[in-house]
Amino acid sequence: MTTGAILRQLREERKIGQKEIALYLDVTVGTISNYENSVHFPDLLTLNKLADYFGVTTDYLLGRTDYRGDLNVLNRRVSDVYTVTDIVNTFLTFDGNTVNHLMEYAKFLQSRRNQIPS
Repeated sequence: MTTGAILRQLREERKIGQKEIALYLDVTVGTISNYENSVHFPDLLTLNKLADYFGVTTDYLLGRTDYRGDLNVLNRRVSDVYTVTDIVNTFLTFDGNTVNHLMEYAKFLQSRRNQIPS
């Protein structure tokens, strides 16, 4: 999918018009239309603003990933020491078998937590 198609999809999912995005970016409706129709491409600053507006990553807007998540999720601390990114990067160093074992252990810990009375 092109960046323009992604922008259109995000806008339509939110049920907003091109005018609202144009006002946010301080550009014309025609500029938004040109972005969505892949006539023009947003510059880097505008791309970042669009990512912030829609709560997605710039990589998602560029069609490089299907991961829409906000960077705040990846940067979120899950402990005093680790962020979500730290955990993902660590998992990516393991082979599939190790990841399967870790996921089984995580499910075991979840089940134990759910059994402990509050």
